[in-house]
Amino acid sequence: MVQYKGLFAVMVLCLSLAACCCSLPTFTGDVTPAAPTEEAGGNATPTPLSGGPIDDDTLLVDLYQRASPGVVNIDVAAGAGDELDAFGSGSGFLIDDEGHIVTNNHVIEAADAIYVTFNDGSIRQATVLGRDADSDLAVLHVDDVPADAAPLELGDSGGLSVGQRVVAIGNPFGLQGTMTMGIISGLGRSLPGRVAAGGGVFSNPEIIQTDAPINPGNSGGPLLDYYGRVIGVNTAIRTTGTGNMGIGFAVPVNTVKLIVPHLIAEGEYRYPYLGIYSENRFTIAQLAYELDLPTSHGVLVSSVTPGGPAALAGVRGGTRTATVLGETVQVGGDIIVAIDGDQVADFYGLIAYLIRETQVGQTVVLTVLRNGEELQIPVELGERPR
Repeated sequence: MVQYKGLFAVMVLCLSLAACCCSLPTFTGDVTPAAPTEEAGGNATPTPLSGGPIDDDTLLVDLYQRASPGVVNIDVAAGAGDELDAFGSGSGFLIDDEGHIVTNNHVIEAADAIYVTFNDGSIRQATVLGRDADSDLAVLHVDDVPADAAPLELGDSGGLSVGQRVVAIGNPFGLQGTMTMGIISGLGRSLPGRVAAGGGVFSNPEIIQTDAPINPGNSGGPLLDYYGRVIGVNTAIRTTGTGNMGIGFAVPVNTVKLIVPHLIAEGEYRYPYLGIYSENRFTIAQLAYELDLPTSHGVLVSSVTPGGPAALAGVRGGTRTATVLGETVQVGGDIIVAIDGDQVADFYGLIAYLIRETQVGQTVVLTVLRNGEELQIPVELGERPR
């Protein structure tokens, strides 16, 4: 019998965004997964919930009763043999009948042993099939799924709207099976991911913002629409401490559907890579106003990674510095205004396009503005450095 030294401490799932959410480090590289040919998801199609208007008690009770059997508690421990130190907990959810469970990478990345508690109270030891730090996703597997455990259906995060009502089910502060509700309070956010070797941070784009209360222990659990479909994976909160301040973030389910099949089949995900560095302290509209740029949309390239795909294709970085609102920025580089003919709104829009539409080895055509000219530059995408 495995014995634990100490109690399970609540894992602080938030990414401590309070001090940096509005002024994240400049990002480098590109979050750009390849599109898989199949998606992972539950095999039960939801039917409209019973009850009347959207805030009817019957609707929420029905939602919880149908969704909670697919949500699990995850306890993690470090050590070997019969002595394990329990150090954290989080949430996850079942996506099929084969025992595949989605959670956050940061919940399990330091674990030597992982224990999953299902809705009926039964416990299974889980193995890690694959994980991806840049999207903060991981897939666990258990061999024996309880008979009453029900996979959740993966929805579609492409058609979400600010103001749409959502619920979160998870295990905040170790309180298993807790449901909270709120609305989508923002879309298209970006979270910092892995620190790049050359400086800057790889980013996780198209993040959903919600005011549904999310606290330590919710991490890895589902954010659901009012039909009980997963629309995101609760990942982080912005807070001045360790509790909910009304700003939570979830990885969109379309990112889950893109990456999870690769984690199951290959254990990892290969991200296409441009190799550019761009300032994100200011919007392109601010830079255009302050620096009299020829466009108010696009990506001003500060620098390119030597030997990277963009550099090899001839994309140019900044040539001088300028001061914008008291900050020094690198200017004079190419401005990417479109990719494969699709207009690029900003740096995160470029990343989002690469995620949805490209893969390693694919050639894309960048439309850039350089010294008053519009150029078409083909770039063969590489693989993001690990």
